[in-house]
Amino acid sequence: MAVTNHKLNIAIVAGGFSSEREISLQSGTQIARWLDRTKYRIFPIEINTGDWVYRADNGEIVAIDKSDFTLSKDGNKIRFDFVIIAVHGHPGENGVLQSYFDLLGIRYSTAGPQISALTFDKHLSKIYLEKFGIITARSVLLTRHTEYHPQQITKGLGLPLIVKPNASGSSFGVSLVKKVDELEPAIQKAFEEDKNKVLIEEYIEGTEVSCGVFYDGTELLAFPPTEIVSKTDFFDYEAKYMGQSEEITPARLPNSMLQQIQETARKIYRAFLCEGIVRVDFIIKNGKTPYFLEINTVPGMSAESIFPKQARVKGMEMTEIYDKLIKNKLGQ
Repeated sequence: MAVTNHKLNIAIVAGGFSSEREISLQSGTQIARWLDRTKYRIFPIEINTGDWVYRADNGEIVAIDKSDFTLSKDGNKIRFDFVIIAVHGHPGENGVLQSYFDLLGIRYSTAGPQISALTFDKHLSKIYLEKFGIITARSVLLTRHTEYHPQQITKGLGLPLIVKPNASGSSFGVSLVKKVDELEPAIQKAFEEDKNKVLIEEYIEGTEVSCGVFYDGTELLAFPPTEIVSKTDFFDYEAKYMGQSEEITPARLPNSMLQQIQETARKIYRAFLCEGIVRVDFIIKNGKTPYFLEINTVPGMSAESIFPKQARVKGMEMTEIYDKLIKNKLGQ
């Protein structure tokens, strides 16, 4: 698309259908504050299982026509030049919205539907990355129809264990299991979040770190890794969103390990053919071996989120990052 002098219409889509809905709305609000209003007309769009609506700064609410993702305002039909997807979980992180926008021919801020679906599936992500030499925890996948025996699982993977929904963008439904009789309730809790599949992993004790990655149009940038020190047993929902963790950027690790984390995060970004801004989470065992935990292709962008803090430490403004993202994706 050629560079034009008129302002681009940018939709910021937030909300969604998952447990992270409220966090997503916070991300959308924050992103709207970062975007340069001298270049863009900004339209916050809130989606749910019913109506999709545009919420104007003056409180006006306008319904979105889902047949073509437009809105009618002051007698004019507004079409969007670009969409920033800020929906965590379903349908923004699993390829559903990406497929919808592909059908409509509208560019957006993430990778396409196939990559989004793959990265959202924790089990498939692990299998895929092992082909690239990325180390992951040993695990067992359960479906609704899998016959399983807690004693066999704990014998094979040991204790403690981490039980989590296989396809979920949040920390809801995640449990740390220390005893055999805790496993069954933890599995059922995870199935409440992901109705189809639950992942059981060996517990890796170590330092948890998260590393943002972004292609700026010239270079694949890895941001200063953040060390996550949870006040709970692990980095669960309370730790992530309710102040029950300390996040230290850059992580208190030797420079050689910081560089290894950054290079591994870049390698994972390339392996998945990611686009836009992502965050890759690891746990470092014995201070020397990074284990891949998961990749977030629509990372949180609220005021307390990890990636914006990493950007500040790197000396980059989020306004600049989103400007580059939009230009890159539109081919400007």
